[in-house]
Amino acid sequence: MKGVIKVKKKKEADLGKDSLGPLLLKLALPAILAQIINVLYNMVDRMYIGHIPKVGPSALTGVGVTMPVIMAISAFAALVSMGGAPRASIMLGRGEHPKAEKILGNCTVMLVIMAIILTAVFLIWGEPILMVFGASEATIGYALDYMRIYALGTIFVQLALGLNAFINAQGYAKIGMITVAIGALCNIVLDPIFIFSMSMGVKGAALATIISQAISSIFVVYFLTSKRSGLRIKLDNLKLDFQVILPCLALGLSPFIMQFTESVISVCLILHYKYVRYRVGSMTILTSVMQFSMLPLQGLTQGAQPIISFNYGAENIDRVKRAFKLLFKKSHYLIQCSYGQ
Repeated sequence: MKGVIKVKKKKEADLGKDSLGPLLLKLALPAILAQIINVLYNMVDRMYIGHIPKVGPSALTGVGVTMPVIMAISAFAALVSMGGAPRASIMLGRGEHPKAEKILGNCTVMLVIMAIILTAVFLIWGEPILMVFGASEATIGYALDYMRIYALGTIFVQLALGLNAFINAQGYAKIGMITVAIGALCNIVLDPIFIFSMSMGVKGAALATIISQAISSIFVVYFLTSKRSGLRIKLDNLKLDFQVILPCLALGLSPFIMQFTESVISVCLILHYKYVRYRVGSMTILTSVMQFSMLPLQGLTQGAQPIISFNYGAENIDRVKRAFKLLFKKSHYLIQCSYGQ
């Protein structure tokens, strides 16, 4: 037992005592790398689709129409995780470990419930939703081919995205990065096999994506049930308790709205270019490129979140203020750099 505790202390950042500058860097860098890896593999995914013989541009446009749906699915994962993970960190700061684990268990159940509902919605009403979102007669076939397979893997997406936040909330930023990297590498390897070698086209791209997300989600669940994790998923905590889950959903409502409105904006752009065949495909590529500008800021906030939440729970308000000021300064510096100032 002593050996296990020693290993955990070496792996886990001390959110309450480590120097704030190096600690933020230690947590933010893996988060930034994870974001970069995620965007890169999405770009590679679309690059493969765009090079499908004869139908590449149309296929890319069809997959582009599914982007708002995929963003909406991610927003529901954020609704649970971006509210649950900070609350778990707060409870850890208070020394209320059982409550933190109950939050993790309830959020796990809620992610599964949302995945089931979203899967049913997109399998039953996928075609009319995609038509409303801007699909045309020329692209609906490719959009449906991708969406129907992707919808079947919604549970893997929800668990991989949602539960990864609880790994980062403990200070295991490198492990959180590895979970993203595993999925990205699997997707990059599987894409050409399914799309070209097996001649599955768009369906192959969707299948590669959900298999990759399944592998990531298995790794996340394995870690959160292992002795290496400070917070563990336990059967006793998998019973939904509204007094536990509702505050998590309330706290996660803001990031949910932010991500969901991005989906709405994408729909508006797609509808604007709906009848211009190649512009939607171009917009799909440019959206991935534009995401790079936000990566450092997103990484910084992900790195700062467990520090601020943990110390807020520990009532170490001075450290919370100093962490926030440091985050503000670093964010301001990154914004200035992005504008070349």
